[in-house]
This record gives sequence, C-alpha cells and structure tokens, in this order.
Amino acid sequence: MKNTCYIACALDCDIEFSLKEGDLVIGADRGYFTLVENGIKPNVAIGDFDSYTGKIECENTLVYPVKKDDTDSALAIKYACEQDYKKIVVFGAIGGMLDHTVANISLVAQYAEKGIEIALVDGENVLFAIHNGGVTFDKHAGGRISVFSFGDKACGVCEKGLLYTLENATLENRVPLGVSNEFVGEKAEISVKSGTLLLYTSRKNFENHLTRL
Repeated sequence: MKNTCYIACALDCDIEFSLKEGDLVIGADRGYFTLVENGIKPNVAIGDFDSYTGKIECENTLVYPVKKDDTDSALAIKYACEQDYKKIVVFGAIGGMLDHTVANISLVAQYAEKGIEIALVDGENVLFAIHNGGVTFDKHAGGRISVFSFGDKACGVCEKGLLYTLENATLENRVPLGVSNEFVGEKAEISVKSGTLLLYTSRKNFENHLTRL
C-alpha cells in the first residue's frame, strides 16, 4: 500500500519522521546528503547534483542535466506521483534562494488541483494547499494559521471557529486578508468552493489535529 513519500531538498534542515511500510524516501540533489546526515537511507536519489559533488550510494539514482525545465524538487515530486503517491512531505524547500521557494510553493498549489497532497515542512511549521474543498482542525489545535489565495481569486471561502471568521468570502492573491489568524480552542474549519488556498500553520496542527473534508 502506498502511504507517504518523504522528499529532502537542497536546504540544510532537521528531518524527522516515522517510516511505515509502503513509504518512499527521496533525496533531491543535496537533499540526499541531508538524509544521510540524519541517519536516513533514501530509496531514490534524483537531480542534477550541482549542489552536491560527494559520493552517492543509492541503488536508484537518477541524474539529470543542469540545463532542464524542472527544478530538482519538481523532478522528485513528479517521480513520487509516477509511483502513485498521493501524499508527499517535503523538507528543505523553503528559505535560501527566494525564487526556488516561490517555485516550490507553486508546486504545492499545482498538485493540489490534481488531488495530490504536498506539505512543505519549515522547521516546526508547514505549508500546504486545499483546492475546491476544506479541512477541519480539532479543538486541540493551537497557535496561528494563515490563509492565502493562490490564483487571482478564491471564492466561497469560509473560516469558522477561529479568532477571525469569514463566510462565503472572496480572497485575492494581491490582498493578504487571511494572514495571522488564531485558533481559539474550538473546532475550526477552513474551506473554499472555487479556487486554491495556501495554508500555513504549525506542523503539530497539521500532523495531529487536521482532517480533510
């Protein structure tokens, strides 16, 4: 059974997850080294390896030219989807070069429209997307949550059980109305009828308190 694909990208970061049967681990470019440094053996190493020149000891190594259309992150995500993984967690993809951060965020939104769940883990926080759907958080979720439209407009946006609420609202990608909302110890729901929302909250909320509608 296909469960979760974990991808490590080029940025140095702490990587922590519990592997289950059916999980897949991919090192994208220098992410291969990051995995090894964290005592994790990747199933696949993929990329042009322009930021890592060390020895690669991985049976499944896919090397691409530096001049290519896809980033190494995009190649790793595409590979995971080709292996029929629908849930992907990516480490080391936020920060560093701003253009690559924006590119990785765009991948989250792009694949959400295809029904693929991608989460970018940034330390104790996570960024993910919902498309024409929603999520709920149980009453134990805490801290902040930010919601952004990815696309010109996200219509029919509802935010319930939070400090600031919305009902059938329209969010635009040029107006960050949904930044820095807060959980208040109640069951919370965030949904969108038409469009894609990017959500940023703690990894604890994402892993322990979230249910997709």
